[in-house]
Amino acid sequence: MTLAGAPEPSPAKFRRRFPALDATVHLASCSLGARSDALDAALARMLDAMTAGEAAWSQFEAEAERCRRGFAALIGADAEQVALLPNASIGAYQVISTLKLGQRDTIVASVGEFPSVAHVWLAQHRHGARVRFVDAPGAAGRDADEAAYAAAVDARTALVSVPLVTYLHGAALPVSDIARTAHAHGAAVFVDAYQAIGVRPVDVADLECDFLVAGAAKYMLGLPGVAFLYVREGTELDPVLTGWFGRVDPFAFDPRRLDFAPNARRYEIGTPDVGALYAASAGMSLLAELDMHEVQRHVGALTVLAADRLSACGERFAAIAPDRRGAHLALFDDDPDELAGWLARCGISVSPRHPFVRLSFHYFNDARDVDAVCAAVERFGARDRGRTAVRA
Repeated sequence: MTLAGAPEPSPAKFRRRFPALDATVHLASCSLGARSDALDAALARMLDAMTAGEAAWSQFEAEAERCRRGFAALIGADAEQVALLPNASIGAYQVISTLKLGQRDTIVASVGEFPSVAHVWLAQHRHGARVRFVDAPGAAGRDADEAAYAAAVDARTALVSVPLVTYLHGAALPVSDIARTAHAHGAAVFVDAYQAIGVRPVDVADLECDFLVAGAAKYMLGLPGVAFLYVREGTELDPVLTGWFGRVDPFAFDPRRLDFAPNARRYEIGTPDVGALYAASAGMSLLAELDMHEVQRHVGALTVLAADRLSACGERFAAIAPDRRGAHLALFDDDPDELAGWLARCGISVSPRHPFVRLSFHYFNDARDVDAVCAAVERFGARDRGRTAVRA
């Protein structure tokens, strides 16, 4: 998506919005986005608003609506289809709490699921839910992934949960194919797009999902504290967890009346994290200037370049085909935390998740960043080989 009539910034121009990158290499967007000048300006704007006293709340409410519209634009939805929540786990709970687990008592999920989402599904056992996991991290190929889900979904399936890109291996799954299989059996589809939005095109109509959750802290270039839940029109049901922001009129202040908003806002709970809202708006304002197809192409080229360089050095990483890969490489290491610490001392920020170190790329990254991390990883390997030789 780009602003109408506005030229798309080049990666080099986009990079200038992140002054800290002059001194560091940020390859940890899969965990936390890079700090931008837009984020700094947004937080300063929030602090200025606080001087208005009670009137500040109207500015905070306007920021929430700006976030809602911004996220809706990123995924091809209407603002009324988006709820603002504290995190993806709450989003998952809001969805599962609306489903009546009777004859349909099965949730189908992937072992590639982020644990926090999967744990919400598992916790529903007390309500009669059964969770069936499929081994579908994406390495086996599109047909194998779709087949794994198809074999697990049946007439007892209430919900099919699928990550758009897996958090560990960085594999993109064929969500639309899986969704069609789920819908053919009458099951709803929940998509975790946390590792995708901001670095690849996402359109909920193309995905054919009923629910989609994502947060602002990673590739969306914001901070932890706010997540977004998309709810397909016509699937809105009353959740178990609620709060005053989920009412038809939150400012009616009537403790005796429980009325749910007629759209996705019914899934909202209490007062949102105001700082996170401002940060999310800042990140989405930067993303709004970009063509996500071009971002995906640029990021994909960097992952291929890094994979080729690391392979030449004898390094191993999760075997994901380039056309199935998200925005990060999962690099094997016996001690991911030690390698991440070494890279941090070299001025390179990465994200360790056992047994991998994740090297994630965004539109602001370039070939110099690939050169830097590959050279540092090679030095780390040479250091370890030297230690082994001394011990021998």
